[in-house]
Amino acid sequence: MTTRKEALVKLKEVLLVRREALRRALDGDISMLQTLSQEGGDVMDAAMDTAQDEISSQLVEVESRELTQIEEALARFKDSSYGDCEICDKPIPLARLQAVPYATTCIECARKQELGQISHGEDFS
Repeated sequence: MTTRKEALVKLKEVLLVRREALRRALDGDISMLQTLSQEGGDVMDAAMDTAQDEISSQLVEVESRELTQIEEALARFKDSSYGDCEICDKPIPLARLQAVPYATTCIECARKQELGQISHGEDFS
């Protein structure tokens, strides 16, 4: 049976691998978007290109947001706060961290935030 500390070390490795994958994907998406040129074509081709550009742009936005969350999680490793809820300071269950390695709150606090019962950073304990 692994300890919480060992599990957190494994999660750090997952975050590092995911960060690298996102960086590579974003580099590819950005260079792909930069090399796209608007060449002649019919209206349907232009519409398809525009739709594809929009999808690519949205994917880049989502990937960028996830990359930021991963960077913040890795910073929490450095200050030894990774794995603790930012609101109640209790340990975030490993199952939640395994599902969302960059989670900053426990499920209970996340639900209360979604319901508007507490704001981010507010301590209710």
